[in-house]
Amino acid sequence: MNIPKKNPDLRFEQLIDTLKQKGYRMTPQRLELVRIIAASEGHPSANQLYEAIKHQFPTMSQATVYNTLALLKDMNQILEIDLHGDSHYDGNRPEPHPHIICTECNQIVDGDFDLEVEMIKRLEETSGFHITRSQLAFYGLCPNCRSIRSGNLD
Repeated sequence: MNIPKKNPDLRFEQLIDTLKQKGYRMTPQRLELVRIIAASEGHPSANQLYEAIKHQFPTMSQATVYNTLALLKDMNQILEIDLHGDSHYDGNRPEPHPHIICTECNQIVDGDFDLEVEMIKRLEETSGFHITRSQLAFYGLCPNCRSIRSGNLD
């Protein structure tokens, strides 16, 4: 899958501008957390984000991470992917797109197509819901876990 990555510096500025427009304070902890989210290659969990930043801010609590993630999620700037109570976050592609999740190792990969706006509109029309956020996930075994299961370790 060849999905173009967003420029981390540009993404950082977008996230910060969004928070500032809503009147949120830009503490050093929040700035660094947003920088990590903008530069993330995968779909980190809140705990992984906390671990990446706690050495720089040893007195920071996990609540700072969760609160910032909740703000960004409410502003549709990140997607939350729930993996059996362990949420992971996609800060690089906040627009609706599918995720492919390994049921064995929980690896998350972005699907290489966007969800069709027309499909979402049809769902709204047929259900009566006003859809504010969408998420589509496919579950299966990643190539590595399939190889392990079949005994073909390279």
